[in-house]
Amino acid sequence: MSQKPLVAITMGDAAGIGAEVIVKALSDSSIYERCNPFVIGNSEALSEAVTLSSSNASVRAVDSISNLEAINGIIDVFDMNNLDFSEVKYGELSTKCGRASVEWILKAGEMASASKIQAICTAPINKEACDLAGYADIGHMEIFQKQTNSKQVATMLMSGQLRVVHLTTHRSLRVACDYVTEKNVLEKIQLTDEYFKKWGFEKPRIAVSALNPHASDGGLLGDEEFEQILPAVVKAKGMGITVNGPIPADTIFNQNIDGHYDVCIAMYHDQGHIPIKVHDWKKSVSINLGLPFVRTSVDHGTAFDISGKGIADHISMMESIKVAVSIVSDGVLP
Repeated sequence: MSQKPLVAITMGDAAGIGAEVIVKALSDSSIYERCNPFVIGNSEALSEAVTLSSSNASVRAVDSISNLEAINGIIDVFDMNNLDFSEVKYGELSTKCGRASVEWILKAGEMASASKIQAICTAPINKEACDLAGYADIGHMEIFQKQTNSKQVATMLMSGQLRVVHLTTHRSLRVACDYVTEKNVLEKIQLTDEYFKKWGFEKPRIAVSALNPHASDGGLLGDEEFEQILPAVVKAKGMGITVNGPIPADTIFNQNIDGHYDVCIAMYHDQGHIPIKVHDWKKSVSINLGLPFVRTSVDHGTAFDISGKGIADHISMMESIKVAVSIVSDGVLP
């Protein structure tokens, strides 16, 4: 096997579209030209996805990454034999699927932490299924954060030139507002600056979103802007970071798209997710900052409503793999 980066793709929830979008993405020969991909998941689910996708690929189960071949047209699957696919029903919530999906994630994290692989790309899990299986962490990032004891992490979504780091992600809006503190905002600005410098931006231009409408209209619509966000921005500027804010959320994302900034920081989940998905959902990718390895992901869910029908769009998965490879091979965002 060549020395191209080894990328593990976790299959996600077997009752969803994970296997299908993986098969479709790995049917593109350009993926194999730049990396050696393999799947951590269930070989029977991948084989059925091949049929659903009318793919010419074949699936090969392996019990060790030393046996990987990474040949275009053959999908290598590290199968932990932890799920009986005959018991899986597409589109149905399953404790067994939830448990298996997290076990695949943990195996990928274990491999990456031991430097056996160079990047992880993840297909979607179902958070309810994971909760039923006894896993309280509400997402891949949280699982990897606990596994690696990473102190400061963040989710960034990107689609083209629009890049959005999130102050918080999987928290209710009521709770997320309490996280808008000077300390938290400053830490995210610093983390964003650190990673963008790693990714080839000599002096990253960072924009910080307001929490309230109109950036609070001088305090008429809240006080977080002046009491929490602005002090963090001022301190970051004092550290030599190129950052502006708070900027009203209804203008900051267009400014990013127009090239005024390299990245913006959103205060909560939907504030950052909505503009990304409106801008170009198909090509959107999720990237984690703060983990000791590269992890990218599709920017969609398990899509239980269309799973097993062979109609899932694989572009986000393909983009996720390409972004991961760009980071580990070239050290830059594409």
